[in-house]
Amino acid sequence: MFDAISTKLRAGFVINPWAGVGGQVALKGSDGEAIREKAMQRGAKQNAEYRAEIALINCQPLKHKIEFFTVAGDMGANLLSKMGFHFSTIYSPKNTPTNAQDSIRAIQKMQQYSIDLLIFAGGDGTARDVYDAQQEPFPVIGIPAGTKIHSGVFCITPKAAGELLAQVVDGRIVGLIKASVMDINEDLFRQGKLQAKQYGELYTANEPLLIQASKSGTIENQQVELFDLAEGIVEEMQQDHLYIMGSGSTIAALMEQLTLENTLLGIDIVLNRKVIGKDVTAERLKNIIKAHEDLPKTLFVTVIGGQGHVFGRGNQQLTAGILQRIGKYNIQILATKSKLDSLQGRPLIVDSGDEEMDRWLSGRWTVTVGYKETVLYPMH
Repeated sequence: MFDAISTKLRAGFVINPWAGVGGQVALKGSDGEAIREKAMQRGAKQNAEYRAEIALINCQPLKHKIEFFTVAGDMGANLLSKMGFHFSTIYSPKNTPTNAQDSIRAIQKMQQYSIDLLIFAGGDGTARDVYDAQQEPFPVIGIPAGTKIHSGVFCITPKAAGELLAQVVDGRIVGLIKASVMDINEDLFRQGKLQAKQYGELYTANEPLLIQASKSGTIENQQVELFDLAEGIVEEMQQDHLYIMGSGSTIAALMEQLTLENTLLGIDIVLNRKVIGKDVTAERLKNIIKAHEDLPKTLFVTVIGGQGHVFGRGNQQLTAGILQRIGKYNIQILATKSKLDSLQGRPLIVDSGDEEMDRWLSGRWTVTVGYKETVLYPMH
């Protein structure tokens, strides 16, 4: 168990500054120097530090109760210094730009300082680095900052990570469970094929309202539901109406009904039953919307099975500015009953990276679950 009652919490803190850079520019991931270079050439922005800052804001009033051990520069020290936390820099990156080996070496060094837990900001690749670096079991709190997040060691949002850390720092005893570290083959992912693999387990908090479940990846038992749902949507689609097709298997079923080529793990744009934008980046999506601003538009999105995320997982192209331009009432959430049942009553999750946008999107949503059948479901 976490137990921070008697002394200061000794916390390792690592940011993968490259986490998530491939998301907005439709690269499906950020692993590898070549992909990161390509992402920056396409205008990607490093966002992991900002998401880590959202998490740590909750702990600023408790900073006298935390002793951080971190990495120089943008892998941790810069942010902790900016926010006024007490910390020791115990590792300086050996590579420019930083890479997975820097994360692994830093975490190995942290264990020499007897850390109580590790807080890290990144995605599935970073979770793998944590697993590879672990010499003895220690608990972790993952701040979601990556493009792909299938592992069960991440909190549902950066804010939830901060809430969990504040509970630990403030002396609440939190139970632990072993959670899966998952990752996918990014090369296959970019070809529209999902191949996930469990690499191991790490200890994290047993807090289902704050920690996400491992992603549910199979759809075989949902084929009939998907067909009926898609059929109802296609019957209602109109001419001279811009349709933005979010990623995922539910949207793929809709594109199959339209007999159009689909980017399973990207975003396509359809007008008059033709694809006018394939696997678009955030910038390309914004430009197409602007070029067709006189047309009505609908964004179709779905729910990640087992987790509940609607925004912020695998669709980072849908930035806060783009969502605002589309409009809340022009967004349709599609999810089979099986997918909603897999949430076991937990709400849908919005994690757009913009707190104001997250508040704007929170509330009760009409979710299409079958052939012209809808339910009312909460999203937080």
